[in-house]
Amino acid sequence: MGIDQQINAFFEPIANGLASVVFYSVNFGEGLDVKLILVWLVVAALFFTVHFGFINFRYFMHAVRLVCRKPDDSEKGQISSFQALMTSMAATVGLGNIAGVAVAISVGGPGAALWMVVMGFFGMSVKFAEVMAGVKYRHYPDPDRPDEVYGGPMYYIRDAFANRAIPHVGIGRFTALVFAAFTMIGALGAAALFQTNQSFQQLLNVTGGDTSYFADKAWMFGLFMVVIAGVVIIGGIKSIANVSGKVVPLMAGLYILMGIVVLVLNFSAVPGALVVIIKGAFTPAAGFGAVLGTILTGVQRASFSNEAGLGSAAISQSSVRTKDPVEQGFVGMLGPFIDTVVVCSVTAIVIVVTGVYDVANGVEGVELTSRAFGSVISWFPILLAVIVFMFAYSTIIGWYYIGMKGFAYIFGERRIVEHVYQFIFCVFIVIGAASTLDNIITFTDASILAMAVPNLIGLYLLAPELKRDLREYIEKLKT
Repeated sequence: MGIDQQINAFFEPIANGLASVVFYSVNFGEGLDVKLILVWLVVAALFFTVHFGFINFRYFMHAVRLVCRKPDDSEKGQISSFQALMTSMAATVGLGNIAGVAVAISVGGPGAALWMVVMGFFGMSVKFAEVMAGVKYRHYPDPDRPDEVYGGPMYYIRDAFANRAIPHVGIGRFTALVFAAFTMIGALGAAALFQTNQSFQQLLNVTGGDTSYFADKAWMFGLFMVVIAGVVIIGGIKSIANVSGKVVPLMAGLYILMGIVVLVLNFSAVPGALVVIIKGAFTPAAGFGAVLGTILTGVQRASFSNEAGLGSAAISQSSVRTKDPVEQGFVGMLGPFIDTVVVCSVTAIVIVVTGVYDVANGVEGVELTSRAFGSVISWFPILLAVIVFMFAYSTIIGWYYIGMKGFAYIFGERRIVEHVYQFIFCVFIVIGAASTLDNIITFTDASILAMAVPNLIGLYLLAPELKRDLREYIEKLKT
């Protein structure tokens, strides 16, 4: 076997072993297996939406106004609200929006896209809760460096147990450690593996496929990604925020523009495509099992794309310069809307309008999206390759920071610990380029969705407190 095949053979049993634990399923007959982790995420999204009085709809425009708020000199933190949102979006607006939507449609049919959007709307409330809690319970480990911030679910999980004098308070510390472990592993899957893999696949698509010069040189592409990512991640959160603030709006805007061009050129087919998506989501002719399977596929891919409930945004946005955690909670809840409701919808409609999903061959990712764009304008796949690279690059640097914070929580908040994680992360970038999509999807979904278990436990404990803070904030707005 070549180098790529050896790496993949080593990685496959690891991916399958992790998935067997995280994706524990309950059989409801007729071949229908429901993954309990997805039920856990859906229940949380519905609970927090109702618990906070549907703030995702009622205070949407208020959240938009807060994005461009300029911090004053008295506010602790490292980055502005806009930079914090863009850093978080760098981790979420990635190939989950391009390849993830394609995977959802190739597995669950066009109807899965609608359930991704629905989950995106309800996920906004969970994102509000976790970002707000992340800022409220952040801490500053070095008195000589007041701008160095550490925050995220591992801190509010620990304190949620400790502040409530729950018996066996060590359970809180253990739960926080479990989250941190899932986070550092999830970053390896969501960024280093999946993003590198799919950007390499698009490079092959536009350079000849199996006959491409790069066909058996995935490891070379991986090393290239290591070099360009390392330039930014070594600079820390300020460097990551500066790059994200420029790359994320550019890549998202360019991708949406491409989608609009395709939809304009196929304008007459758009209404029919929307009907196909809606029918695919609700058609009883497919049977209850098929409809529920479509819903769960959409939920899984939406959770992977916008990460609501996973706690990742609470880590990156904890570095914001602000005095009021509620404010950043509102800013944070825009993430799932931009990521899933806007960007993922563009991908889904383009795929359905062009009809390429009809000839999908098993589980397909970026190849399916590329084929959709290429069927309208022949050179669009080349432009898509550039955008895919930008999406992958931004997600890699965004998720590196998230994973590093989890690693530092476990092994100590020191520079040497950060350097160790940098090395491990870079190794996984090379592995990601050489592995197959099936194994990447399996490992990535399992590792990042596992974060939702300890994270949501902490948020449920904090729910009354967060609602009280929100109520006080709204009263101030009214006066």
